[in-house]
Amino acid sequence: MRKIKAGIIGGAGYTGGELIRLLLIHPGVETSFIHSRSNAGKSVHTIHQDLLGDTDLKFTGELNDNIDVLFLCLGHGESKKFLTENKIADKIKIIDLANDFRLTMQSEIANRKFIYGLPELNRDKIKTAANIANPGCFATSIQLGLLPLAKAGLLTDIYTTGITGSTGAGQSLSSTSHFSWRANNIQAYKTLTHQHLGEIGESLLHLQPKNDIELSFVPWRGDFTRGIFVSSTLHCDLSLEELNKIFEDYYSTHPFVQVSKDAIFLKQVVNTNKAVIQLEKAGSKLVVHSAIDNLLKGASGQAVQNMNLLFGLDETSGLKLKANYF
Repeated sequence: MRKIKAGIIGGAGYTGGELIRLLLIHPGVETSFIHSRSNAGKSVHTIHQDLLGDTDLKFTGELNDNIDVLFLCLGHGESKKFLTENKIADKIKIIDLANDFRLTMQSEIANRKFIYGLPELNRDKIKTAANIANPGCFATSIQLGLLPLAKAGLLTDIYTTGITGSTGAGQSLSSTSHFSWRANNIQAYKTLTHQHLGEIGESLLHLQPKNDIELSFVPWRGDFTRGIFVSSTLHCDLSLEELNKIFEDYYSTHPFVQVSKDAIFLKQVVNTNKAVIQLEKAGSKLVVHSAIDNLLKGASGQAVQNMNLLFGLDETSGLKLKANYF
């Protein structure tokens, strides 16, 4: 079978690097080019140094149309600018990892319509789409913990906290991404105003159309590099047994989401495309814990999962990865 030819725009950052690693081991993909204006002409392994000996590819500043799929690993707001300034052949499918096209009101540009790429919500739409807006990392973790409840019409006001590793801030240095600041430290940021709230709200309303759900979200910066751990609290009168059944039924056909009756933790998911979920109850209060790797299921791994669906491949192809357990 002919391999899918892939191109990457913005290959020098964290998500670009993870995508390169995944595509290099994917049995059905050939990486045709990796674009980076600032690194054009350099060997890929000089930037992503763990790839020494794994690829002879060099970054390029040029584009070519001899590909089947184009991944945009650009900063937020840059994907729309790139597609405005560059003509991409209609035959090429696009998977955007930024937030430019995630919301319904922003999902079209020129003749391209983007489908929100959360497979556990939109798998059938993704299979027939031409362009995918990959979900945000916090949005993925929060939504996976709430989708079964929304489908059952059980969502009320939701209070969510979540902590993310330093790679969630991107590769560009800032005062809060330096080791000396992050080490032995924690901080809340973008309290109740995080940019992923919009896409979460649209997804939940898709399954539970009543519009009186309020999600209050406080994100945290953590003292570790990879992973997201989220806890969402809400009122629910169903028993824990009933709720576990709802979650297990919802995710029974989704290979990357696992529902655990034991306490979950980040090392179960770091370096994998998995999401793990655990439910706890105290009286009428339900807490849903969910954990993912922000760079994989929260970004590049989910992008490859979407590519697999777009091209009719096994959804798990190239994504059977080993957790960084120890």
